[in-house]
Amino acid sequence: MKNKAVLVLLLALVATFAAYAQSNKETPYSTKTFSGSLSNLRVETSGGSIAVEGTNSNGVKVDMYVQANNWNGRDNLSQAELEDRLKEYEIDIRTEGSTVIATAKRRNRDNNDWKRGLSIGFKVYTPRTMQTNLRTSGGSIRIASLTGEQNFTTSGGSIKVHDLDGVVRGRTSGGSIEVDKCTKDVELTTSGGSIRANDLNGKIALKTSGGSITLNNLDGDIEAMTSGGSIKGDAIKGALNTSTSGGSIRLAKVAGSLRASTSAGAIEVDFDRLGDYVTLSTSAGSVRVHMPMDKGLDLDLRGNKVNINSPLKNFNGRADKDRVQGSMNGGGIPVKLTANSGSVYVN
Repeated sequence: MKNKAVLVLLLALVATFAAYAQSNKETPYSTKTFSGSLSNLRVETSGGSIAVEGTNSNGVKVDMYVQANNWNGRDNLSQAELEDRLKEYEIDIRTEGSTVIATAKRRNRDNNDWKRGLSIGFKVYTPRTMQTNLRTSGGSIRIASLTGEQNFTTSGGSIKVHDLDGVVRGRTSGGSIEVDKCTKDVELTTSGGSIRANDLNGKIALKTSGGSITLNNLDGDIEAMTSGGSIKGDAIKGALNTSTSGGSIRLAKVAGSLRASTSAGAIEVDFDRLGDYVTLSTSAGSVRVHMPMDKGLDLDLRGNKVNINSPLKNFNGRADKDRVQGSMNGGGIPVKLTANSGSVYVN
């Protein structure tokens, strides 16, 4: 477990170096442009960042950025030294049918001389109707303003996604994720960072093993899971299934179905409208809920103390200090609130 943590840290450092290199090299090392009927993009590099941006142009432009990926001599690296190190890499920028290909690979993969390593990144400008397959082992990925299926993976950097219309699948082992203004299916996973999602519609799956999750203005079938952080949300519609093993859950302006659980924190939810069900549980905290009570409800509330600050109108069931179970207004929406070592408060 310790070795895995060290590996994630090293990958994150590599990503930082790569991002620094690319951001401080505004002029591309080389540029290639392509025209024709192009609908797919494949980019792969072992030591740099990848950025793809959709435009109104019919052509594709590929900018390649090159920098040393170590601090030693970064600023003093001469053009001759840069070109000498590039001889150790296989660079391939071309088209194959309807696919644009941009790859950078070290010829001798067993070469461990990291001091001679390079950060080779790509920034690609494409038509909006472009499908992508992106992969980097040592940098961040940024992708924006595209329609179609997008697939991307990085082992050592962050992911930023903006304005995508189509199926989106992305994964990082060492960075955070930011995603906004996307529709249809979104599936994003990180093993070492936080997730921030804004203005999404559709089927949404967000997972992290080591960070917090922030959700704003989401509508659809939503899954948000973390093993090591808190969960916050505002303006959530549709159906949300969320859980954390190491933090609190706080949601506001929820209008829909909700299933939420935590093993080490409190749960606070403010409903604008109830959906088909409400299931909230915590093992080490309280549950606080504000929700409409004028609907048909099937209540199952359990805690060290259950406090309902609203009249139980047309209620049929039991109402004890630590348990409320029964139907209101003829029953209907199942509401299950459980605090194993805390209290339950409603309204």
